[in-house]
This record gives sequence, structure tokens and C-alpha cells, in this order.
Amino acid sequence: MRIVVCVKHVPDIQSERALGPDRRVVRDGGDGTLNELDENALEAALSIAETAGDAEVVVLTVGPQDAVDAVRKGLQMGADEAVHVVDDAIAGSDVIGTARVLAAAVTHLGSVDLVVTGMAGLDGLTSLLPTALAQLLDVPALPLAAELTVEGTTVRVRRNLDHATEVLEATLPALVSVTDQANEPRYPNFKGIMAARKKQVTTLTLADLGVDASSVGAAGARTEVLEAAARPPRENRVLLTDEGDAGLRLAAYLVEHKLV
Repeated sequence: MRIVVCVKHVPDIQSERALGPDRRVVRDGGDGTLNELDENALEAALSIAETAGDAEVVVLTVGPQDAVDAVRKGLQMGADEAVHVVDDAIAGSDVIGTARVLAAAVTHLGSVDLVVTGMAGLDGLTSLLPTALAQLLDVPALPLAAELTVEGTTVRVRRNLDHATEVLEATLPALVSVTDQANEPRYPNFKGIMAARKKQVTTLTLADLGVDASSVGAAGARTEVLEAAARPPRENRVLLTDEGDAGLRLAAYLVEHKLV
């Protein structure tokens, strides 16, 4: 079995961000890190591989030079291979453009049984990429999985909805996105960190993948940011000084304003 885990290098989501002159988000707020929800995806893939015994996990990312940190973290956690697609023409891609590059990269890898992603990137939170990628790969999409298992050629997921639980099944190959309920990601140990140093990161360009540069990046984007404004200051705030009864006063406020 071959499993590909798509990961993303995200900027510090706590930092202030703005649009540059090119109407793109300025992503220089700190060193950045591996998207936390992608750690859940990688943990799910590693667990399946350990159970199967003969599975291979490939961690894949698309992004600028510093995006390689995301796949290196994946190698430290236990992935067998890493692939980084980097090309100046990718800059400015929207979800569809990014999915197009990822789909080409997955196809380039050859026989792939399962693609796993996090439910969303914490810098955008659209949750659109997994289903867009599945459509381009022409495989079933099983999104928002709180539990993921593979038995033979069948993948099964459990989804926890607001008022119900769903169980979905599909025949491999397929794509699954997982939530943070799926597992507790492992921490890279010393052995994993040392082993990752010996593993190569394969670098690919759009030309290697046969992707037309005009179909991705800002040129191929189906969405455009027209304007952005600073977050307005909060108004009408009610501050309570706790004198031993703050909990009761807060509850009374919520009841009075029909918030509970």
C-alpha cells in the first residue's frame, strides 16, 4: 500500500497579516510551521502503515523554499519519503490551483492507494482543498473523518456531525481528510529526527509535472481579492471584576440577553 499525505507549511496564525501591493497575503509573520491539522493526517497514515506492515507513506507539499520544513517534520514523524513541489509560477494560487498541482504530483508518484489530508489549513480554514483534489484525481472523497480504518481494499471513516454520526465506505484508491478528533499526533523522537537526516526530499517543478504555468498561480486563479480592511475594534464590551460572584453575574448576563 502507498499512502500520500498532503501537508502545508503555514505562517504563525497569531501574527498580524495584511495584503501586499500585489493583493496577496504577506506571509512573513514568523518562521511558520507544519499545519497542525496535517499532523493528524500524518498520524492517521502512519498508524495505517504500521498496521498493514508493508505500506509506504509519502509526505507531499506545495510551496516556496521554506515549505520544505513541513515535509522534513513529516519525515521526523516517520514518513518514508518526502516530495516538495516548488516553482515561482505557483505563487498566488487559490484552492483550485493548489489542488491542480497536488493532483499532478500524486499522479507523478505512480500507484497511490490512499491520499490523506488535514480537514483544513489553519491560515485559510476553507476546507475546500480535499474535495477539489479528490475530484481532480477522480477518486471518492471521504471528508472530515474522526476515525479512519483500512481493511483490504476498503477504507472506512466515521464522521461526527452535530446531531448524528455517519459511517462512510469506499473502495481504494480514495481520499480522506481527517479532523483533530481522529488521533493524537506523535512527537518526533531522537531516533526519528536522526533517521530523517538521511532521507532525501525530492524537489519537483511544474515542468516536471507537466502542469501549464498559466493554469495555476495568480494567472489561473478563479478567485481574486478585491480589498481588505483591518479588523474593527470590539465595541460594547462588558468587563466584570471578579469579587467572588463573577460566575453568577456572567450567567445572569447571558440569560438576560438570551444567549443560553
